[in-house]
Amino acid sequence: MGISLDRGYTRTMTDSKTLLDLALTIARDAGDLLMDRPASWDLTSKSTAIDIATQMDLASEKLIVQAILKARPDDGIIGEEGASRASKSGITWVIDPVDGTVNYFYGLPGWCVSIAAKDANGTLVGVVHSPTVNSTWHASKGNGAFLNNVKIACNDPVELNRALISSGFAYDVSNRIEQLKIVNVLLPKIRDLRRIGSAAADICHVATGLVDGYFETGLFEWDLAAAQLIAQEAGATVSTRKWHGLDLTVAAGPHLYQQLNAQIPE
Repeated sequence: MGISLDRGYTRTMTDSKTLLDLALTIARDAGDLLMDRPASWDLTSKSTAIDIATQMDLASEKLIVQAILKARPDDGIIGEEGASRASKSGITWVIDPVDGTVNYFYGLPGWCVSIAAKDANGTLVGVVHSPTVNSTWHASKGNGAFLNNVKIACNDPVELNRALISSGFAYDVSNRIEQLKIVNVLLPKIRDLRRIGSAAADICHVATGLVDGYFETGLFEWDLAAAQLIAQEAGATVSTRKWHGLDLTVAAGPHLYQQLNAQIPE
């Protein structure tokens, strides 16, 4: 008697591998482009005067979009720097060509390229590539998360009073007043607080166990798409909810996640 294979499952696995391989290749190519830093900068202000894009953000997004559409011309695109294209295939790519632009502009490490692919049911694959720290995280739905091809898992359980937490702060300085309410409550109760400068990298650090938890307000889909899948595949809980008129994202292992949420002031 022969073994019956679920062809739909096999096809999904194959499609996810194809998408993941493409995302890894393109993220590394974009990272190579970005590592060749320019001698001078063309700066564009976005949401505020301190929320900037450089000519390299735009060049990275152009490289990523062109490479995706060359391989998969019917796919959709959502890019931080304005790339937008409706999907004809059911697959849409969510791109942050430089997450941590201020780090990149100042020459600090930790910035990254974030690329995810999703369908109507959610994110299928995610890649976060941070060449300055020789780190490439990736995940596909249901298949675990990896750093430089080594399987990773978040720290769990971790008690709040032993937790190393990372965060970031909004470009709109008025929103930082609200964020400080969380910091003021948490800081006396945790091990310490870290500020890396890239939301995608922060969430991947949760996935890897380099930090125990993370919170931040004001993230967009391109900040979250790849890193959230990576963290979830590494066992972390990641959520975004409304808080004081802002979108608040919290990520941590399940035990610490409950404690973090319980401490966030109403």
